[in-house]
Amino acid sequence: MSEHEIKSGQGIGARVRRKEDARHLHGRGNFVPDMILPGQMEVAFLRSPVAHGRIRSVLKPKGREDSVFVAADLEGLSPIITPCTMADYKSSGQHALAAEKVRFVGEAIAMCVAETRALAEDLIDQVEVDIEELPAIVSVDDALRSGPTRVHEDWPDNTYISFNADYGFEKGIEGASVVVSKTMSLSRQVMVPMEGKGSLAYWDDRLNQLVVYSSTQVPHMIRTGICEFLHLEQHQVRVIAPDVGGGFGYKCQLQPEELCIAWLALTFRQPFRYVEDRREHFIAGANCREHFYKLTAYADNRGRLLALDADVVVDGGAYSAWPFTVAVEPAQVVGNLPGPYILEGYRCKSRCIATNKPGLLPYRGVARTGVCFATELMIDAVARAVGREPWEVRYENLVGRAAMPYDNITGKHFDSGDFPRSLLLAKDAIRFDEVRARQKTGEPDGRKIGVGFAIYCEQAAHGTSVYAIWGGPCVPGYEQATVRTTPDGGLELRVGIHSHGQGLETTLAQVAVDVLGIDIDRIQVIHGDTGVTPYSVGTFASRSMVMAGGAVGEACEALIPRYVRIGAHLLQCDPSEAKYDKGKVVGPRGSEVSLKEIASCWYLKPQTLPEDVDRAGLETTMGFQPKVTTGVFSYATHAVVVAVDTGLGSVELLDYVIAEDCGVMVNPMVVEGQAYGGAAQGIGTAMYEEVQYDASGQPNVSTFADYVTPGPTELPAFRMVHMETPSPYTKFGVKGMGEGGAIAPPAAIFNAVNDALQSLGVEVNETPLTPRRLLEAIQRAKASASEPA
Repeated sequence: MSEHEIKSGQGIGARVRRKEDARHLHGRGNFVPDMILPGQMEVAFLRSPVAHGRIRSVLKPKGREDSVFVAADLEGLSPIITPCTMADYKSSGQHALAAEKVRFVGEAIAMCVAETRALAEDLIDQVEVDIEELPAIVSVDDALRSGPTRVHEDWPDNTYISFNADYGFEKGIEGASVVVSKTMSLSRQVMVPMEGKGSLAYWDDRLNQLVVYSSTQVPHMIRTGICEFLHLEQHQVRVIAPDVGGGFGYKCQLQPEELCIAWLALTFRQPFRYVEDRREHFIAGANCREHFYKLTAYADNRGRLLALDADVVVDGGAYSAWPFTVAVEPAQVVGNLPGPYILEGYRCKSRCIATNKPGLLPYRGVARTGVCFATELMIDAVARAVGREPWEVRYENLVGRAAMPYDNITGKHFDSGDFPRSLLLAKDAIRFDEVRARQKTGEPDGRKIGVGFAIYCEQAAHGTSVYAIWGGPCVPGYEQATVRTTPDGGLELRVGIHSHGQGLETTLAQVAVDVLGIDIDRIQVIHGDTGVTPYSVGTFASRSMVMAGGAVGEACEALIPRYVRIGAHLLQCDPSEAKYDKGKVVGPRGSEVSLKEIASCWYLKPQTLPEDVDRAGLETTMGFQPKVTTGVFSYATHAVVVAVDTGLGSVELLDYVIAEDCGVMVNPMVVEGQAYGGAAQGIGTAMYEEVQYDASGQPNVSTFADYVTPGPTELPAFRMVHMETPSPYTKFGVKGMGEGGAIAPPAAIFNAVNDALQSLGVEVNETPLTPRRLLEAIQRAKASASEPA
């Protein structure tokens, strides 16, 4: 093996340990809260104590007026307005600091600047705010019947946007002998990444640039947003995303606080920083998930689905976030509600409603967790109605492998897959027949056992054709990657996406290993800096491995002819007689020259180059997007066994299986980590996490004492079964999978609990499944059973 030849098992498909873990496990990460610059000032925000009100006055403390800023002070900063070309969409202008009116508890009214965060918070206490409180619209029901009360006075009602879709519904219901109607709902959550949002900005006099360090998933888009609302040219702003402690969708939005910090640095030409504390995270802007479903399924007497009728309402909160808007949630509902099932008719009304709560942001799985919950609970309800096993009804309704690629009833183009096989693998792995036998014998402790399934398909890495229809301010196109050969024969991969827990510093390097055969330790992935990376819309929608991985592969391949041309010259042979092989160029009779020698020739010894050398050198930038830009479809079946204590209302997860298919796996270990982490979040959605508001719009959650997230003692020992069905449209056949684990757990767990309690007539359909909710459902079932027929 030559000096820099690849070690075995580092390319696509290898279980390579994550390169980024070395710094994180040894505490050497560099996050926004770690950064201290000379002359740095800290910022704290005074936030609204009421959900809805008119600001009469804000009085700054005497002698400290220059340390407190309100909306009127932010000269040159425009309100955040998020465009969307979808019909009937209403924009909601949001000032970085509330102007004239506040629309949710926690909305920033003033920012206070001091040498430390503690002093800035002390200054907050000295600011006097007079607010005329207005009636709060706290629920979608309040919003729909609010009369003259509006979250935004210039709107005729409180509806952001409505969709009405009909795909042959009336014809589809013909011949239906079984009709099942249900309501389901997902409660509002917060996202709880380990690190909240944070921003540090300063003016760089040498580069004549505003430099913004942001805890973001989308540095290039944040630069675009800052430039738009601060009226700057793109070359005047550089955004750097350092290490980021989780995002989950929360950090792919332009945050009002980012604009405030950027404005301060631009105005006063010194460093300013804001770091969100956990209480602010809970109350002021990390809200997600709140959906309400009314579904009616039409089927034959075997449970074969004929048609689905849906009425869905999404609580969008007070403002539409930039750049994706609240329209994403109701739009995704319409397109994704049928899931992986065959339907002959489908009708859906989907609305997003404004309320006096923080704006709804896209969270891991964006709308799919809700639609999976609703559809999968309906499948079980149909199975009960026809007296068959839920897995059997699922199996007979799924799109089969032979039908792929398949356009479903809403036009979703499933690229490849075998949904039925995934279901059967999960059924066998969960030992379904043993669970049914166990149910018949009963548990010694009196608990009731249940088994549940849920299957989803996730549209990932969707690109230009999809986002152009949505009409937002940033439409993804070709994802670019720059690959640079270093003078010693190593590689630098420069990508505009951002890795904040997904392992992309490892998996992108594995792609380069697969193409060029260079040892992975000699490959450096550079990301998160608009100053040194190609433009990218960033990391979201499970797009990074498909898009950036494809671009890295294309760029690496483009370098090979250049290596061969120089290598053949050094070997004194014709290029047609040479070939590239694992970090070297091989010529006739086994002669070879290493990539290090080729790179040294280009960079350090140009006198040895051939006269007709490619002047583009040993660096290239290539773009990639899949052949079909409507997305690739990953999927999985989740199967869970639960034990329910009907006296305590507690649920224990006894076993949990995931049978997943994300196409060709670049790193199975990373796939498993992402799936298990997502499933943990899905279990939080199912059983623990909820933000409740009182009648005046006050959140009842502000600390971890009020908000429960699952930890190691609440999580099962997940087991995973892998499938690999390559996508015909992507480089290497890969599909996105970062969000998938969070989608199916609520549906699978609720189906398992309903299975356990079926003999009692209990059916639960509202997250989270707390002991209180479960006991109330049991009591309702008992009361209903005791009523005279």
